[in-house]
Amino acid sequence: MSGLLGADLISFHIQAHCNNFLGTVDRVLEARTDWERFAVNRQGHRTLVRPFPISVAYAEPKPEADLSGEREAVRKKVLSELGLTARYLGIGVDRMDYTKGILERFAGIERFLDENPDYLGKFSFVQVGAPSRTKIKRYTDFIKEVHDEAQRINTKFRSAASRPIVLLERHHTHSEIGRFYRAADVCIVTSLHDGMNLVAKEYVAARDDERGTLILSIFAGASRELPDALVVNPYDVEQVAASIRRALEMTPEEQEQRMARMRRVVREHNIFRWAGNLMAALSEIRIDKPEAVVA
Repeated sequence: MSGLLGADLISFHIQAHCNNFLGTVDRVLEARTDWERFAVNRQGHRTLVRPFPISVAYAEPKPEADLSGEREAVRKKVLSELGLTARYLGIGVDRMDYTKGILERFAGIERFLDENPDYLGKFSFVQVGAPSRTKIKRYTDFIKEVHDEAQRINTKFRSAASRPIVLLERHHTHSEIGRFYRAADVCIVTSLHDGMNLVAKEYVAARDDERGTLILSIFAGASRELPDALVVNPYDVEQVAASIRRALEMTPEEQEQRMARMRRVVREHNIFRWAGNLMAALSEIRIDKPEAVVA
């Protein structure tokens, strides 16, 4: 913490994290915490603490593009490559990390299929899981848990015409993931704790057809910026299950309205605006020169 306070500006994704940092400094260090200006004065040095929510790049759609036709072509290709016949497709993209709520997500999908058997064979969920920290036993154990749970759920619903869960345990390129975003009817982000979660914003940025629905954890920082997502508590299995059904049955008009508003947020607060705001704030900090020592 002392090292961090050597900086002139400390940035967090959301205001709550700024408050947590200042509160910790106030409790454990000999420093003056300025809550009005969100700053810390320590040993003659002043550090500003500000929220700067990170974002993603945003590309405007080509005006002449046939967005619905392009999406349908991408969707058919993705389903064919995965050997799926599902009518509805969901996507989750995460590092294989226990903070991402992957097991909780699977529990919500299982409950959704239990309560809505009409969707058996019609809904498949693709979980892109990039291996993470594989030299640490806790993480390798977690990857096995995810694999075993996906296999258990698929076995439970084995009479269905299409696998409920498709687990892709490898790293994917940005363009590969972009295809999944465009093909999916719903993107599910159920982080148990996440400063921002850029997957949510990537999904929104990819949907230039203004279709699809985002289910987003209340514990992800992105939920503060994207209230038009279906915001859920990932520990609430019933709520996750109900949100999946609501997402799949949402009218095209409501999808377009929600997605248009979310895309406006991501467009106006993209990665370049984030970097510009950060550098502008840093450039405005006045650094007082030490007074010259008179002999």
